[in-house]
Amino acid sequence: MIGEDGPRPRIGLVLGDPAGIGAELAAKLLARTQTSALAVIKVIGDARQLAAGAKLAGVTLPAVDVDDRANADPAALPLGRVSAAGGRAALENFRRALGLARDAQLDAIVFTPFNKQALRLGGMTFDDELRFAADFLAFSGPHGEFNVLDRLWNARVTSHLPLAEVAKRLSVPRIVEAIALTDSAMRAAGFPAPRLAVAALNPHAGDGGNYGREEIEIIAPAVEAARTNGIDARGPYPADTVWLRARAGRFDGVVTMYHDQGQIAIKLLGFERGVTVLGGLPIPITTPAHGTAYDIAGQGVANDAALVRAFEIGVDMGRARCSAAMRD
Repeated sequence: MIGEDGPRPRIGLVLGDPAGIGAELAAKLLARTQTSALAVIKVIGDARQLAAGAKLAGVTLPAVDVDDRANADPAALPLGRVSAAGGRAALENFRRALGLARDAQLDAIVFTPFNKQALRLGGMTFDDELRFAADFLAFSGPHGEFNVLDRLWNARVTSHLPLAEVAKRLSVPRIVEAIALTDSAMRAAGFPAPRLAVAALNPHAGDGGNYGREEIEIIAPAVEAARTNGIDARGPYPADTVWLRARAGRFDGVVTMYHDQGQIAIKLLGFERGVTVLGGLPIPITTPAHGTAYDIAGQGVANDAALVRAFEIGVDMGRARCSAAMRD
């Protein structure tokens, strides 16, 4: 819900995997006239990589503050290939941004796509960048990954784990925590009172216990507890129809029980516009939901719609963070 009222937040724009389309997308974003009007931007990465991205995108970069890490020479890192060197560069850029945020020099971070395989080859020992960020910031409070399409948000109670483990990980406190975190993150992004639908786990929401009792014994009590806490949450709704309700505008967000239960719907509805938000951390972090797109890297055809939207959400959340700090 981008707007121009309030302070201009300080955004760290992190260059992600150098073998992908990230630098091209970053250059397109920076070349947009509205970008610099909305935020004070610091690009974090190799200046040569950004210049190469601008050349590919066919845009002229405006004057921009670049924290040049000199770690990803385009001549030494071919496009479209996973490499440890590319992963190290992306990880170094992200670590630098997190350090600046920890030192109160940034209000939000936006990064162009990472490649998880490259990150692991480059030294990351965590399952994903969310856990890496939480560890770096020494943050142990509730946090999670959200997927956003236009004005529709998706959260999940469990994330990167085998499907066989999902039911074992569900509990009333864990679902209540996920609902509360979603409500908080969406309020920070500009929703005054998010309307949340909670998905069931089993077919037909368990059909009164015929297909499982998680809805009766765990999910419904969690929804009721969230409502008691003042959150506008409803459900559980069958997972095959909850997205129809949300798409029709009855809800602003959907809390799902596992990864693909929400990801499939969000990506089908608009893969090229999707955004991932790392919420609940001490600093807002956003990124396009699509990947590094190695198959089109270097062709100059990458669509920057998701990065633009990630930037807009980062601006809104960074601005809210600024305003809260000013009130304190």
